[in-house]
Amino acid sequence: MAFGGFNKSGNSAPMAEINMVPMIDVMLVLLVIFILTAPLLTHAVKVDLPHASSQENRIEAKRVDISITPDSTIYWDGEKVAEDQLEQRMQAAAKGATDAASMPEIHLRADKTTPYEAVAKTMASAAKAGLTKIAFVSQPD
Repeated sequence: MAFGGFNKSGNSAPMAEINMVPMIDVMLVLLVIFILTAPLLTHAVKVDLPHASSQENRIEAKRVDISITPDSTIYWDGEKVAEDQLEQRMQAAAKGATDAASMPEIHLRADKTTPYEAVAKTMASAAKAGLTKIAFVSQPD
């Protein structure tokens, strides 16, 4: 194996030390790049905002609890309803909303042994009525 320089003497020893100069040069270049680009990463505009006191406008969206039992019985806010009544109630709830912010939220509670078909039908009727805010309720561990 050939290590070392260009001299023809046979007693040249391998170079056992690491040349640190190139690594230091690279680190200094990276440091300069970071120093120059760090101020560009802040997009904040200094503005002196006026002070005013007001109350927070919180619009509470209407919430509808739909529960589905293992035998596919559907409850609308605790009241038992049939499938056709469910679609009518969903359409009425969607018509009562004036904009997307006042659209009611559907909180769907389904037993873990409920057939998927019942859950899918309930979600499909909500989509037909235009109710897009659907949340699945579960118990924490």
